[in-house]
Amino acid sequence: MPRNRAFSEPEYSAEYSADCSVTLPSDPGQAVGRTHEVTVRSSGCCLCLPRFMRLTFAPESLENLYQTYFRRQRHETLLVLVVFAALFDSYIIVMCAVVYTTDKLASVLVASVGLAADIILYLLCRFGLLPDRISRRVVPYALWVLIAAQIFCYLGLNYAHFHQASDTVGWQAFFSFSFFLTLPLRLTPIVLITTVSCSVHTLVLGVTIAQQQQEDIQGAALGRQLLANIVIYVCAITVGVMSYYMADRKHRKAFLEARQSLEVKLNLEEQSQQQERLLLSILPKHIADEMLQDMKKEPSQKEMQQFNTMYMYRHENVSILFADIVGFTQLSSSCSAQELVKLLNELFARFDKLAAKYHQLRIKILGDCYYCICGLPDYREDHAACSIMMGLAMVEAISYVREKTQTDVDMRVGVHSGTVLGGVLGQKRWQYDVWSTDVTVANKMEAGGIPGRVHISQSTMECLHGEFDVEPGNGGDRCDYLRERGIETYLVVVPKGPVGKNGISGKLSVTSSNGNSPLLINTTECNGSVNTACTTPEEPEELDTRVVNPSFPNPRRRLRLRDLAERVIDAQENEQELNKLLNEALLERETVQALKGKHTNRLSLRFVDPELETCYSVEKEKQSGAAFSCSCVVLLFTAAMEALIDPWLIANYVTFAVGEVLLLILTICSLAAIFPRVFPKKLVSFSTWIDHTRWARNTWAMAAIFILTMADIIDMLSCLPRASNSVSTTVAPSSSSSSAWSSPDGCLDNPKYYSYIAVLALMATTMLVQVSHMVKLTLMLLITMATGIVNIYSWRDIFDRYDMARFQDYRSYLVPSKFTMTVMIFIMMVSFYYFSRHVEKLARTLFLWKIEVHEQKEKVYEMRRWNEALVTNMLPEHVARHFLGSKKRDEELYSQSYDEIGVMFASIPNFSDFYTEESINNGGIECLRFLNEIISDFDSLLDETQFRCITKIKTIGSTYMAASGVTPDVSNGYTCMKKEEQSDRERWQHLADLADFALAMKVTLMNINYQSFNNFMLRIGLNKGGVLAGVIGARKPHYDIWGNTVNVASRMESTGVMGNIQVVEDCYNILKEYGFRFVRRGPIFVKGKGELLTYFLKGRDKQGSFINSSSVTLPHQVVDS
Repeated sequence: MPRNRAFSEPEYSAEYSADCSVTLPSDPGQAVGRTHEVTVRSSGCCLCLPRFMRLTFAPESLENLYQTYFRRQRHETLLVLVVFAALFDSYIIVMCAVVYTTDKLASVLVASVGLAADIILYLLCRFGLLPDRISRRVVPYALWVLIAAQIFCYLGLNYAHFHQASDTVGWQAFFSFSFFLTLPLRLTPIVLITTVSCSVHTLVLGVTIAQQQQEDIQGAALGRQLLANIVIYVCAITVGVMSYYMADRKHRKAFLEARQSLEVKLNLEEQSQQQERLLLSILPKHIADEMLQDMKKEPSQKEMQQFNTMYMYRHENVSILFADIVGFTQLSSSCSAQELVKLLNELFARFDKLAAKYHQLRIKILGDCYYCICGLPDYREDHAACSIMMGLAMVEAISYVREKTQTDVDMRVGVHSGTVLGGVLGQKRWQYDVWSTDVTVANKMEAGGIPGRVHISQSTMECLHGEFDVEPGNGGDRCDYLRERGIETYLVVVPKGPVGKNGISGKLSVTSSNGNSPLLINTTECNGSVNTACTTPEEPEELDTRVVNPSFPNPRRRLRLRDLAERVIDAQENEQELNKLLNEALLERETVQALKGKHTNRLSLRFVDPELETCYSVEKEKQSGAAFSCSCVVLLFTAAMEALIDPWLIANYVTFAVGEVLLLILTICSLAAIFPRVFPKKLVSFSTWIDHTRWARNTWAMAAIFILTMADIIDMLSCLPRASNSVSTTVAPSSSSSSAWSSPDGCLDNPKYYSYIAVLALMATTMLVQVSHMVKLTLMLLITMATGIVNIYSWRDIFDRYDMARFQDYRSYLVPSKFTMTVMIFIMMVSFYYFSRHVEKLARTLFLWKIEVHEQKEKVYEMRRWNEALVTNMLPEHVARHFLGSKKRDEELYSQSYDEIGVMFASIPNFSDFYTEESINNGGIECLRFLNEIISDFDSLLDETQFRCITKIKTIGSTYMAASGVTPDVSNGYTCMKKEEQSDRERWQHLADLADFALAMKVTLMNINYQSFNNFMLRIGLNKGGVLAGVIGARKPHYDIWGNTVNVASRMESTGVMGNIQVVEDCYNILKEYGFRFVRRGPIFVKGKGELLTYFLKGRDKQGSFINSSSVTLPHQVVDS
């Protein structure tokens, strides 16, 4: 799987479309399981935006949750606004303190009170000392009122008797824009409060100036100035709305990613639990842990191992129980194959529940034989008593089947206590098994037992403490093995009381499945699916068998999903429940300081990890076009405002035309990547390159702000010639001065407005996205320095004359306007830089959250790979696909009938002579290590393309069982052909491959013998015909094949001769057509089948057989007569 998968962008379609839906699949790669559709509708409560920009989530509950999340995210930006207000108050105090007079005391006091209020509010919000309801609903409006009051106090106290239309307009515009950046409110209330603030400010200024001037009022000039104020406010509000919209989009995207992250987390938990359940249902925990660790090892580490990995442990003082269904043949002949699997499935599922109750570890199901062990892996003192209780419960369970099916079925149970070697052999189709002499004894205890009774050995009897009454078992009379070894046996006397009081509760409900067949297990509807093992009121689930396994990925910050397990189950149906989980996930995510853990540079905020920084720098931001369009908007309003202030300034119109064209070019270049269908391909590729190249992006941003700044500076400098013409009007009395300043030279009358243009340019700089705060600082310094230099040097005379005309004699008690304007711009620059740092921190945090989602997805994919690797090592691949990625219950069966398959049993009969449990062999473990090498070599043959149609079924002791033709999607190139269209040769090619596999196994064993100086021999039986393949129990899935074909193949092995492959006549007739050589053995007696004519397969003459198999002479073969 590619590691550098592009980050998923769940909101891609929502980014620029009016109506879309975002589907978040629970299962990456497959859209199954839990999916929730989030619709983004082009409607909403905010009527301030065009229809295409009004987006809300559906359902409404999700939108409400998003608004809560958005307010929380904006809570920190509210603190930024408090800092802005504090800086404004500090500005007033400093400006008053520099040239202090007693009449400025009121201004200083009001500003000091405001500053104290800002500091208190900051501390209350910063440390969460206010109730949530108040901080959410009251604080934003209280802060708005506080800022508005400070602006009006400054206006009223500082400019008393000297009011002009340009007073505090810059601060009003600054805070109007800041409300959109910072307030944790919806867009409509923010637009309303800024509109109210600006309207009241304009009205107050207009009425105050009109009252002051009264007779000398210049209506047209005042009207133009107030209109210019309104233009500035509209510009600030327009850019503010765009900034709010962009922030809302970014947060909606982050919200959807958080939602997706939750889906991924839930799935990660499901995958983990699924893997855990499946693995621990087949393998004990200590084996599973070791296997999982080995799976994660690097291939180079595995190559260094001398032997194949073997997972084997010695366990002493355990009790082994074997149970066999007596009369199974009669039962199987009286019902269909599917009904038989259904019956076995419920019966063995019930046995598994009993095993959990009585602390048994189920080892294997061999056809109709069930065996389990108590005292493994954890020692139990009462292991013998638990095993006997298990045996009695199994006998009780089968009695219901006997009564209802009217067939003579029963359980024969044998128990023996001793030592076992438990583990897994081979590299494929892992199944936990046990080996030891005591296991053989337990097997013989069952074989020598009596139907309906629990047969125990002397060693088991010695482990009991009088819990059960027993009677002599006389097992030696029924089993030669027991008699030869002089093993004393006993039969447990069934307690007289009802067995139910021992915990054997619940009855198998049985009814007729169809009119012709015997009565079978009842299938009842449970959750809309066929359920044969529903928990009924009278059968409570005694024990939850899920095991908490600390070795599986179980990160601490996993939303504590185990605690929420029951809620998670309901989350699929209950959207509200999922929203609660989502809210908890968002809260948890917000409390973690993401940037702290990732080591960012404190000054530049860049990631210390260069790879992470590169990923962040090349990430595409779809709103870059909108950001550049803000520069166009600012230039448009700037030109409109200048036209109102000084209609005769030609430079204004020239700079507007040239600047707007250049800015439009920049905007179109940035928009091309977002709308690739609208623009030419070359432009789109150029735009994409800019988006993904940091220096190009920064150059583009610098160009936009440079154009804006230069337009302002050129307009300011173009006022100079006319200013020099009026130098002749030196300082004059106030009356003549006022007449001189009534000339139409607008830029000379209103120099402050040109500083307000710089404020608008700062706003445009703040709007830039994908540009580092350091670049923004550079651009803002450019604006501030350029405007400051023009104000202080180039416009020195203009501002001096302005102050003289306005303040007259009082000007000596005031800081000159050229300095106040420059300091105002500097304070705003500092404020916007502070905000830009905050925004970049947030952007980097969102980026890290996005990476976290991506990493969690990778974990899901990795977990899926582990799942598939483990499951396909326990179940055939086509069966594994049926189970993996879906929630299976005990009743959800997998069964498949096959008419034409091959079955092979291959045993090493003389391995039992090799096996000893002496200390020199580490109690038998070294003997099993050798068997593991043999089986692993056999398994490795299956990886060859020639044998891809062969499936290993299982190993039983030293017997290897395989089948051909059971994989539905592989049949040597004839997959696409229907069976009717295939010739006999094509149909049975898989059987020829199985015969080749048998010969290859003999060659492999011969090579092992040569290297290890041993003399092991294979005894192989082959058969072909129809079988039923299936999985019994989805809780503890066990894949097997059943049928007469399997029984005959097993008999071919058991009645065969060492070193030979024995087949029946049907197989001989098919395989001889493929060039195999045979020797006729003759008729032999087969239990349950009578006399069968058999042949020995000797080799193959034609091309295509296994390497050298035709020419190799193997020892101990029956000689061809």
